[in-house]
Amino acid sequence: QVLLEESGGGSVQAGGSLRLSCATSGNTYNIRCMGWFRQAPGKAREGIAGITSDDRITYAESVKGRFTISRDNTKNTLILQMNSLKPTDTAMYYCAAKYGGSWLCLDRNEYTSWGQGTQVTVSS
Repeated sequence: QVLLEESGGGSVQAGGSLRLSCATSGNTYNIRCMGWFRQAPGKAREGIAGITSDDRITYAESVKGRFTISRDNTKNTLILQMNSLKPTDTAMYYCAAKYGGSWLCLDRNEYTSWGQGTQVTVSS
């Protein structure tokens, strides 16, 4: 299993930006997808950005055009650049990894490795 640790969350005003990082260690071989998920209080965890092992990227409609997922392979780090933040983006953000399964990187059900999460709060 890969070990994941998120960082970079915080509080920001609407319209601002944050950059989340997810440090990876351990078994990164054969990872099919890595993704960013978020969970607001009282809501289900949702996939917002995913990247496959061959760098195909998908975004949820709610973040498309504002968030960018990328990978820094030299640092074994997954990144989520978040711009034009809205109060509705307030949530706990998690990175995750899955081995095998489908190529649907925004489907949380096949993910087996999760970080502990980092809180993002956007005020109006």
